[in-house]
Amino acid sequence: MVDRGCCNGHGGTCSKLNVYDWLDDVINIANPTDLVEVRFKNTRKDYFRNLNNLKLDTGDIVAVEANPGHDIGIVTLTGDLVMEQMKKHKVTTINGELRKIYRKAKQADIDKWKEAIGLEHLTMLRSRQIANELQLEMKIGDVEYQGDRTKAIFYYLADDRVDFRQLIRVLADSFKIRIEMKQIGARQEAGRIGGIGPCGREICCATWINNFVSVTTNSARYQDLSLNPQKLAGQCGKLKCCLNYELDTYIDAQKDFPSTTQPLEIENGTYHFQKADILKRIYYYSKAGDQSGNFIPVAVDRVKEILNSNQKGKKVFLLGEEPEAKPAVEKIVFEAGSTRDTITRFDDPAKAKNKRRGGNSRRRNSRPKA
Repeated sequence: MVDRGCCNGHGGTCSKLNVYDWLDDVINIANPTDLVEVRFKNTRKDYFRNLNNLKLDTGDIVAVEANPGHDIGIVTLTGDLVMEQMKKHKVTTINGELRKIYRKAKQADIDKWKEAIGLEHLTMLRSRQIANELQLEMKIGDVEYQGDRTKAIFYYLADDRVDFRQLIRVLADSFKIRIEMKQIGARQEAGRIGGIGPCGREICCATWINNFVSVTTNSARYQDLSLNPQKLAGQCGKLKCCLNYELDTYIDAQKDFPSTTQPLEIENGTYHFQKADILKRIYYYSKAGDQSGNFIPVAVDRVKEILNSNQKGKKVFLLGEEPEAKPAVEKIVFEAGSTRDTITRFDDPAKAKNKRRGGNSRRRNSRPKA
């Protein structure tokens, strides 16, 4: 099977586009469906009707209806599960009808398809030069040729609105094809390129994320994370998608948390909020004017009791918790190196003494007799 440039050399996007057909062994005799899911380059998928009742399996290369001409794609799903997939993805129709599958790709179709794939990289580089010459604030990230080489999709990134009418005319004259411009975001671009995240795993947008949800700094605030752009931003330059993974858990845990803006009025002084351990339900406070860095942990329930007492004009006697114990500094004992670094430090002293005694006796016995 032809790669079609969708795997980025590491298989991530292909695994994202593949679908596990858990209804594969269930035959729908009463209401059989002729719907087929077909994937193309990058994360592009579309849905077609198998009007000719072709026997199609996952991985088959097919020629499908396009506008204009025909395109070549790879079958990823057939059967009843296609209806469920269509509810999640945008479906391309012509006059309200799904396009159809012409045939299984012939060898001539595949050869022409491979030639089109071979032109994509050079076309992308040349189109970048043309956009630069026209002084357009945009980046062309990828090019996808249609299977019959009559049309190409140019994927581009741009921060602002771009008037690329002149660019389309120049591209059409240069490559003699029909041009379609499709804007993608920074997250889609990162997913297309791939990479390894700070967690040590392949980035999520290249492996399984299909629909990108908006991520805001509130996600970091709810989890009491430091608002450091270098740590919160992913390889796409946007906030990491994984900031939303545990967000609901933190929001549920903080439903009954008291305000952190109100100080605690204790008899021995005023204490201000410093940080929180949300899942352990602990607030950390420091005494006003205390520069030692000692944070006092206080349970959330205890904080609510103190705040209620403060609202009634009462001050509690003790904060209710002991200060965090600082780790004891291990005392380093230095030893003289004269005994540790000698060559004979591993010898048994008793054996060495016996050897010396034996040597002395042999020397006495070897003396000449008078």
